[in-house]
Amino acid sequence: MGRRYDSEKSRKDIMEHAFSLFSQHGYAQTSVGDISKASGYSKGHIYYHFINKEKLFVLLAQNTMKEWHEKWLQKERNYRSAKEKLFGIADHVLYNYQTPLLKAGQELASNPHSTPESIKQLYELAIVPMSVYKKILQEGMDQGEFKKEDIEKLTTLLGAWLGGLCQLTNTQELSTLEPLFKKAITIFYESMKK
Repeated sequence: MGRRYDSEKSRKDIMEHAFSLFSQHGYAQTSVGDISKASGYSKGHIYYHFINKEKLFVLLAQNTMKEWHEKWLQKERNYRSAKEKLFGIADHVLYNYQTPLLKAGQELASNPHSTPESIKQLYELAIVPMSVYKKILQEGMDQGEFKKEDIEKLTTLLGAWLGGLCQLTNTQELSTLEPLFKKAITIFYESMKK
């Protein structure tokens, strides 16, 4: 009897090889042909599962953000207060910002030939960390740790602050940035505490 085709295994294999290639070579320098060669599946097989390279990349980016969130949920259990979570999320952001697909995603987002839908899906990934920030801030307000303020504005400020600091991860060692992230959260916390 011939081997039974395992569609899910094929899809997973293709995704793993594509992830590796995008991480190493970037978006533009990785072709469907490269993914085909690395994975051992034909181009037609890849197109059957993913429509095109862009859709495959967006799916990988979405999975990466899902993993980022799952890691945070594991860590979050170790913190008892919203204040502890605020410092914890800053640490999590610092050490988990530079994902292997980050530069390739920036490359895809700035490519004039990328579809608006894919660019929108990449930008929507920011909703995940922003929802974490909002949840922490809301918890702090609900528990009486933080002053009641406009949650949307505070979430935007926290996201912008941490996002801006994350740009330093391109040029500096992460461990040297820890005090800066802690100082930023201390200032943020001091302005909100009751």
